[in-house]
Amino acid sequence: MPTLATLAVFVPTMFFISITPGMCMTLAMTLGLKIGLRRTLWMMLGEVFGVAVVSVSAVMGAATLMLNYPSLFTWFKWIGGLYLIYLGLKMYWAGRHLSLNSEADVTLSRYALMSQGFITAIANPKGWAFMLSILPPFIDTNRPITFQLLVLVAIIMLSEFACMLIYASGGRGLKTLLNKGNNIRWMNAISGTLLIAVGIWLALS
Repeated sequence: MPTLATLAVFVPTMFFISITPGMCMTLAMTLGLKIGLRRTLWMMLGEVFGVAVVSVSAVMGAATLMLNYPSLFTWFKWIGGLYLIYLGLKMYWAGRHLSLNSEADVTLSRYALMSQGFITAIANPKGWAFMLSILPPFIDTNRPITFQLLVLVAIIMLSEFACMLIYASGGRGLKTLLNKGNNIRWMNAISGTLLIAVGIWLALS
Protein backbone atom coordinates (compact mmCIF):
# COMPACT_ATOMS: atom_id res chain seq x y z
CA MET A 1 0.00 0.00 0.00
CA PRO A 2 1.42 3.45 -0.90
CA THR A 3 1.97 5.74 2.07
CA LEU A 4 -0.51 8.54 2.79
CA ALA A 5 2.16 11.10 1.87
CA THR A 6 2.59 9.45 -1.54
CA LEU A 7 -1.16 9.32 -2.12
CA ALA A 8 -1.56 12.95 -1.02
CA VAL A 9 0.77 13.98 -3.84
CA PHE A 10 -0.19 11.38 -6.46
CA VAL A 11 -3.99 11.80 -6.38
CA PRO A 12 -4.16 15.56 -7.15
CA THR A 13 -1.28 15.27 -9.61
CA MET A 14 -3.07 12.54 -11.55
CA PHE A 15 -6.35 14.44 -11.47
CA PHE A 16 -4.87 17.63 -12.89
CA ILE A 17 -3.04 15.67 -15.58
CA SER A 18 -6.28 13.88 -16.52
CA ILE A 19 -8.54 16.93 -16.46
CA THR A 20 -6.28 19.00 -18.71
CA PRO A 21 -7.65 19.01 -22.29
CA GLY A 22 -5.90 16.40 -24.40
CA MET A 23 -6.47 13.59 -26.88
CA CYS A 24 -8.70 11.38 -24.71
CA MET A 25 -10.66 14.22 -23.10
CA THR A 26 -11.36 15.84 -26.47
CA LEU A 27 -12.48 12.47 -27.85
CA ALA A 28 -14.83 12.00 -24.88
CA MET A 29 -16.32 15.47 -25.40
CA THR A 30 -16.70 14.94 -29.14
CA LEU A 31 -18.44 11.60 -28.74
CA GLY A 32 -20.57 12.95 -25.90
CA LEU A 33 -21.87 15.66 -28.22
CA LYS A 34 -22.40 13.42 -31.24
CA ILE A 35 -23.63 10.08 -29.88
CA GLY A 36 -24.63 10.89 -26.30
CA LEU A 37 -23.17 10.11 -22.87
CA ARG A 38 -24.60 6.60 -22.57
CA ARG A 39 -22.89 5.29 -25.73
CA THR A 40 -19.71 7.27 -25.00
CA LEU A 41 -19.34 5.21 -21.81
CA TRP A 42 -18.23 2.27 -23.98
CA MET A 43 -15.35 4.31 -25.40
CA MET A 44 -14.44 5.44 -21.89
CA LEU A 45 -14.41 1.84 -20.68
CA GLY A 46 -11.96 0.89 -23.42
CA GLU A 47 -9.80 3.93 -22.68
CA VAL A 48 -9.41 3.23 -18.95
CA PHE A 49 -8.43 -0.38 -19.62
CA GLY A 50 -5.96 0.84 -22.23
CA VAL A 51 -4.46 3.22 -19.68
CA ALA A 52 -4.25 0.35 -17.19
CA VAL A 53 -2.35 -1.80 -19.70
CA VAL A 54 0.06 1.04 -20.44
CA SER A 55 0.56 1.73 -16.73
CA VAL A 56 1.23 -1.86 -15.71
CA SER A 57 3.47 -2.57 -18.73
CA ALA A 58 5.54 0.56 -18.24
CA VAL A 59 5.91 0.22 -14.48
CA MET A 60 6.67 -3.51 -14.43
CA GLY A 61 9.44 -2.99 -16.95
CA ALA A 62 10.84 -0.06 -15.00
CA ALA A 63 10.43 -1.85 -11.66
CA THR A 64 12.33 -4.89 -12.93
CA LEU A 65 15.23 -2.67 -13.93
CA MET A 66 15.21 -0.85 -10.59
CA LEU A 67 15.21 -4.09 -8.59
CA ASN A 68 18.18 -5.41 -10.56
CA TYR A 69 19.95 -2.05 -10.71
CA PRO A 70 18.96 0.00 -7.58
CA SER A 71 21.05 2.98 -8.69
CA LEU A 72 18.59 3.49 -11.57
CA PHE A 73 15.97 4.57 -9.01
CA THR A 74 17.74 7.90 -8.57
CA TRP A 75 17.80 8.40 -12.33
CA PHE A 76 14.09 7.59 -12.60
CA LYS A 77 13.33 10.15 -9.88
CA TRP A 78 15.24 12.85 -11.72
CA ILE A 79 13.82 11.91 -15.11
CA GLY A 80 10.31 11.80 -13.67
CA GLY A 81 10.75 15.12 -11.90
CA LEU A 82 12.18 16.84 -14.97
CA TYR A 83 9.41 15.43 -17.16
CA LEU A 84 6.75 16.79 -14.79
CA ILE A 85 8.47 20.19 -14.84
CA TYR A 86 8.53 20.01 -18.65
CA LEU A 87 4.79 19.19 -18.72
CA GLY A 88 4.10 22.05 -16.31
CA LEU A 89 5.99 24.56 -18.45
CA LYS A 90 4.30 23.23 -21.59
CA MET A 91 0.89 23.88 -20.06
CA TYR A 92 1.79 27.56 -19.72
CA TRP A 93 2.48 27.67 -23.43
CA ALA A 94 -0.55 25.57 -24.44
CA GLY A 95 -3.01 26.89 -27.00
CA ARG A 96 -6.18 28.52 -25.75
CA HIS A 97 -8.88 26.88 -27.84
CA LEU A 98 -10.28 23.39 -27.51
CA SER A 99 -10.84 21.53 -30.77
CA LEU A 100 -14.03 19.59 -31.45
CA ASN A 101 -13.30 18.83 -35.08
CA SER A 102 -12.85 15.07 -34.57
CA GLU A 103 -15.30 12.96 -36.53
CA ALA A 104 -17.45 10.42 -34.73
CA ASP A 105 -19.50 7.80 -36.56
CA VAL A 106 -22.91 7.52 -34.87
CA THR A 107 -23.27 3.96 -36.22
CA LEU A 108 -20.28 2.61 -34.27
CA SER A 109 -21.01 -0.55 -32.27
CA ARG A 110 -20.20 -0.93 -28.59
CA TYR A 111 -17.19 -3.07 -29.49
CA ALA A 112 -15.99 -0.47 -31.99
CA LEU A 113 -16.33 2.29 -29.39
CA MET A 114 -14.43 0.25 -26.79
CA SER A 115 -11.74 -0.49 -29.36
CA GLN A 116 -11.49 3.19 -30.26
CA GLY A 117 -10.93 4.14 -26.61
CA PHE A 118 -8.47 1.30 -26.00
CA ILE A 119 -6.42 2.05 -29.12
CA THR A 120 -6.40 5.78 -28.36
CA ALA A 121 -4.88 5.06 -24.93
CA ILE A 122 -2.40 2.46 -26.20
CA ALA A 123 -1.27 4.56 -29.18
CA ASN A 124 -0.74 7.75 -27.17
CA PRO A 125 3.07 8.23 -26.88
CA LYS A 126 2.60 10.88 -24.18
CA GLY A 127 0.81 8.28 -22.04
CA TRP A 128 3.75 5.88 -22.31
CA ALA A 129 6.24 8.67 -21.60
CA PHE A 130 4.29 9.73 -18.53
CA MET A 131 3.91 6.23 -17.11
CA LEU A 132 7.56 5.36 -17.70
CA SER A 133 8.93 8.52 -16.15
CA ILE A 134 6.42 9.43 -13.43
CA LEU A 135 4.97 6.26 -11.95
CA PRO A 136 8.16 4.39 -10.89
CA PRO A 137 9.33 7.11 -8.47
CA PHE A 138 6.02 6.82 -6.61
CA ILE A 139 6.70 3.14 -5.90
CA ASP A 140 8.74 2.16 -2.86
CA THR A 141 11.05 -0.67 -3.96
CA ASN A 142 11.61 -1.62 -0.31
CA ARG A 143 7.96 -2.70 0.00
CA PRO A 144 5.86 -5.20 -1.99
CA ILE A 145 5.41 -3.66 -5.44
CA THR A 146 2.29 -5.50 -6.64
CA PHE A 147 -0.22 -3.96 -4.23
CA GLN A 148 1.31 -0.49 -4.58
CA LEU A 149 0.97 -0.75 -8.36
CA LEU A 150 -2.63 -1.97 -8.13
CA VAL A 151 -3.60 0.99 -5.94
CA LEU A 152 -1.87 3.56 -8.18
CA VAL A 153 -3.33 2.06 -11.36
CA ALA A 154 -6.80 2.03 -9.78
CA ILE A 155 -6.40 5.73 -8.95
CA ILE A 156 -5.31 6.44 -12.53
CA MET A 157 -8.31 4.56 -13.96
CA LEU A 158 -10.77 6.32 -11.64
CA SER A 159 -9.23 9.71 -12.40
CA GLU A 160 -9.34 9.14 -16.17
CA PHE A 161 -12.92 7.89 -16.04
CA ALA A 162 -14.14 10.75 -13.84
CA CYS A 163 -12.51 13.39 -16.03
CA MET A 164 -13.80 11.86 -19.27
CA LEU A 165 -17.27 11.74 -17.68
CA ILE A 166 -17.01 15.48 -16.97
CA TYR A 167 -16.00 16.20 -20.56
CA ALA A 168 -18.54 13.84 -22.15
CA SER A 169 -21.45 15.17 -20.09
CA GLY A 170 -20.30 18.81 -20.20
CA GLY A 171 -20.53 19.04 -23.97
CA ARG A 172 -20.85 22.45 -25.52
CA GLY A 173 -21.33 24.15 -22.16
CA LEU A 174 -17.89 22.98 -20.98
CA LYS A 175 -16.32 23.93 -24.32
CA THR A 176 -17.84 27.42 -24.09
CA LEU A 177 -16.70 27.80 -20.47
CA LEU A 178 -13.13 26.74 -21.28
CA ASN A 179 -12.94 29.02 -24.31
CA LYS A 180 -14.48 31.99 -22.48
CA GLY A 181 -11.99 34.70 -21.60
CA ASN A 182 -8.82 33.23 -20.09
CA ASN A 183 -10.43 30.27 -18.32
CA ILE A 184 -8.41 27.60 -20.11
CA ARG A 185 -5.24 29.66 -19.60
CA TRP A 186 -5.94 29.81 -15.86
CA MET A 187 -6.63 26.08 -15.81
CA ASN A 188 -3.37 25.37 -17.59
CA ALA A 189 -1.51 27.75 -15.27
CA ILE A 190 -2.86 26.05 -12.13
CA SER A 191 -2.15 22.57 -13.51
CA GLY A 192 1.29 23.65 -14.71
CA THR A 193 2.22 25.12 -11.31
CA LEU A 194 1.17 21.92 -9.54
CA LEU A 195 3.16 19.74 -11.94
CA ILE A 196 6.28 21.89 -11.60
CA ALA A 197 6.00 21.77 -7.79
CA VAL A 198 5.54 18.00 -7.77
CA GLY A 199 8.38 17.59 -10.28
CA ILE A 200 10.76 19.49 -7.97
CA TRP A 201 9.55 17.46 -4.97
CA LEU A 202 9.97 14.20 -6.90
CA ALA A 203 13.51 15.00 -8.04
CA LEU A 204 14.71 16.15 -4.62
CA SER A 205 12.89 13.68 -2.34
